[in-house]
Amino acid sequence: MNEFSADWLALREPADAAARSVSLTRAIAGALAREEEVHVLDLAAGTGSNVRYLVDHLSVRQRWLVVDGSSALLAQVPIRMSSWGIARGYEPTSVSGELVLRGVRRTCRVRSRLLDLRALDDDGIFAGRVLVTASALLDLVSETWVRTLADRCRENGAAVLFALTYDGAIRCVPEEPEDEMVRELVNRHQRTDKGFGAALGPDAAGLTERCFAGVGYRVRRERSDWELPPDAIGLQRPLIEGWAHAAAATAPAQAALIQGWRDRRLIHVENHRSRLSVGHEDLAAWPTR
Repeated sequence: MNEFSADWLALREPADAAARSVSLTRAIAGALAREEEVHVLDLAAGTGSNVRYLVDHLSVRQRWLVVDGSSALLAQVPIRMSSWGIARGYEPTSVSGELVLRGVRRTCRVRSRLLDLRALDDDGIFAGRVLVTASALLDLVSETWVRTLADRCRENGAAVLFALTYDGAIRCVPEEPEDEMVRELVNRHQRTDKGFGAALGPDAAGLTERCFAGVGYRVRRERSDWELPPDAIGLQRPLIEGWAHAAAATAPAQAALIQGWRDRRLIHVENHRSRLSVGHEDLAAWPTR
């Protein structure tokens, strides 16, 4: 999988939290409310942003296994979770390699594991999990990978919550003549191999719904678009840079046009007149039989 920096993940975390579907989060939390202890598997966990979002929504006792293919990102999990927890009244301690956050209402245990995420059959990571979750992952993986994921979740009877799956929609204000060309090139790039075979890109949410419905899940999807206002300069700038890079890699013959688009878009950003909307979807699913 493409390596993401801890700085980029930190930069996008507030936008992710603002965009996520509260109703799907509450629906999943309600479905798990009777569990004495919620055992959660977080795939491609990065530095733990998904944990930080969900902790206060789930049961009073939680046990998380966060897995990722990057040792550098996983090394940040206890650091960032501890500082986040202290700011919210949790007391962090380390017990046998496990981070424990104890609060007035909740106790959350977090254990990290380095794992090649292409091997979903490996290490028994799904065993005993009542919830499997991920954020900003499904558009990077292949159809075969999602079908295997659905099978593993079904075998263990786990509910699922997948947040912030990119759906191919990019809207820029003010408009530039090359906006649509760049969007199409970015979406072509999104479908290239990210380490799992041909990536699903904008088709990910629909394919995931079909895969989970096919193994007996009830599925709900809701919008979770990023809406970035003019003052979101720190996030808009690397987004535009990344889109320009992906577009030029996909269509080198259009590099000059793309460079001009990039330069004009960055001027809009610096002059506080740029608004960006990036389409995402959240998906929740429950086994029905």
